[in-house]
Amino acid sequence: MRPVNFEQLVRSMGDAVIVTDAAGAVVLWNEAATRIFGFSEADAMGQSLDLIIPERQRGRHWDGYMKTMSTGQTRYGSSLLRVPALHKDGRTLSIAFTVVLLTGPNGEVEGIGAVVRDETARFQEERVLRKRLAELEARLAQPSAAE
Repeated sequence: MRPVNFEQLVRSMGDAVIVTDAAGAVVLWNEAATRIFGFSEADAMGQSLDLIIPERQRGRHWDGYMKTMSTGQTRYGSSLLRVPALHKDGRTLSIAFTVVLLTGPNGEVEGIGAVVRDETARFQEERVLRKRLAELEARLAQPSAAE
């Protein structure tokens, strides 16, 4: 069996693969990240993740990021995280992602990798369905005119 070409795997994935260094600067940005967020690899490389983090989420994000860098631990593990994100054109996206801590030879965390999926359409569909369900439940809870 031939060894896996990991560079080809990451480059060709349908989900975004984003890797940041200890300071939160982008060091890897695949083609799917460009498709999802609108920023080219050249736009993203070396830039802060603030590129795609809505302003109101930045404080919380960076508090957690820096805590993870200093402790070498994340409370998210393999959990699927769902958060809002920003597209280059300014619109808000709904994304889901998992993270992995990337360690160097001495075991210290040197960065974080994320595999990201755009779930904006699914999120909007669920919102419509929740609204319709609430309307139907409200109708069922009202006494009918025949009673």
